[in-house]
Amino acid sequence: MSDIVVLAPMSLEARAIRSGAPWADVRRVGIGPRRAAGAAEQLLATNGHRPVLIAGFCGGLTPELEPGDVVLASELQRPDATIRCDDPTILAGVLRRGGLRVHVAPIASSPKLVTGKNRQTVARGGAVAVDMESAWLAPAARRRPLVTLRVVVDTVSREVHRPLQTVSGTMTGYRALKRACTLIEDWVRSLGPRDVVLAAPRASCAGVDRAVEVVERALADRGAPMYVRKQIVHNAHVVSALEEKGAVFVNELHEVPAGATVIFSAHGVSPAVRQEAERRGLQVIDATCPLVSKVHAEARRFAASGFDIVLVGHKGHEEVDGTYGEAPDAIQVVADAGEVAGVEVRDPSRVAYLSQTTLAVDETAEVVAALRQRFPDAAGPASSDICYATQNRQDAVRAVARECDLVLVVGSANSSNSQRLVEVAERAGCRAMLIDSAANIRPEALHGVRRIGVTAGASAPEALVQAVIQALGGLGEVSLSDRAVAREDVHFKLPPEVAPRGGN
Repeated sequence: MSDIVVLAPMSLEARAIRSGAPWADVRRVGIGPRRAAGAAEQLLATNGHRPVLIAGFCGGLTPELEPGDVVLASELQRPDATIRCDDPTILAGVLRRGGLRVHVAPIASSPKLVTGKNRQTVARGGAVAVDMESAWLAPAARRRPLVTLRVVVDTVSREVHRPLQTVSGTMTGYRALKRACTLIEDWVRSLGPRDVVLAAPRASCAGVDRAVEVVERALADRGAPMYVRKQIVHNAHVVSALEEKGAVFVNELHEVPAGATVIFSAHGVSPAVRQEAERRGLQVIDATCPLVSKVHAEARRFAASGFDIVLVGHKGHEEVDGTYGEAPDAIQVVADAGEVAGVEVRDPSRVAYLSQTTLAVDETAEVVAALRQRFPDAAGPASSDICYATQNRQDAVRAVARECDLVLVVGSANSSNSQRLVEVAERAGCRAMLIDSAANIRPEALHGVRRIGVTAGASAPEALVQAVIQALGGLGEVSLSDRAVAREDVHFKLPPEVAPRGGN
């Protein structure tokens, strides 16, 4: 028996669904509210608690919708009620990766055909599409997972009363509905209840919060455009949100107009970059994380004392570039213990090591151990360079990984600390995946998974974590719990250029 019941109003819709998903239990429910509601009650009463997919055609209410577009309902509207829908984000990702244009938005259900100016009237409630059944079918699903998938066949410019245009739209919609149904099998297999364990601490740290606030305050005080060298933090969503407010991210200072204001990112810059900004007459606001600034100061101190410095980190990472620039003649960068053998120094008794702040703690310990084996007198920083937030998040994900089938790490691909969280979870014996957002969750990865750990890198906002939880809830009931290993109450002062009067 199929793991899902698919409700389709018309025989043409049912044919498209069966053609794309021959394994599905497809039931015709008839056209219009009365037939649909009655048929749904009867069918679902005899089909246990299987999830429900309402699938079929719809009409577009807004100009951007074209025949063949898929609309997944975020809510269903009818004249007397509004019904919230389970989050379809994961299914939307499946369909988009399969080449379909997908909109997640409200769908209105009407007891009669909606044409002409009536489309505008219905659209005022926020709906982007309209059908004649979904909002009356939904209540019959009761507490089981429910998703509404409708494919546009007629639009504002191609209405149903224009037969030739409608035939073309219907064929396009038929093919899109069939295509959508060929893609959903893995999603259907991923449906079901789950336990979700949240790692704590997780998500944005004090350095990230400070850097983002620097940009926001600079925009508020000085207006747009506000130039930022490199990504202020390594998270695509944060960067995009700041761009919408007027931030302009550049790779190098020559892209900034002379005399303009430029913000240095949380990862820090080398003295050469600061000198270039001064030569070009740029006004600088420094959003470098204070913990990164501490590593820069250590590099200067060791170099001034005549030490050869081994910097544990990844070449090309902005933080490493900035630290290296403090003493390029004295610093060598190594990424792992295997590279220690290639380190050449002037005096083996005067070797020091520093570390990129976002590395994995155990990985760094292996490199330091290899260094001390070669150079027993190697000097380290006064305290670990690994930042408190990195340490806490790694400890938390390690604890969560021990009791989960899968760990989801929310963070962008260029986020070093997020990548390290994946590695820490895997070293703890748990499968782990880095996802930029809930839309990147692949349902095939969830097959057979009942207990999921969720965390986020220090550059990812908590809102992305909550969106992941909501998306997992779209697959079935979620039972939430927390695993806290530390509390964070660190707050860094803002740079004087953007600090409110009287302090911050």
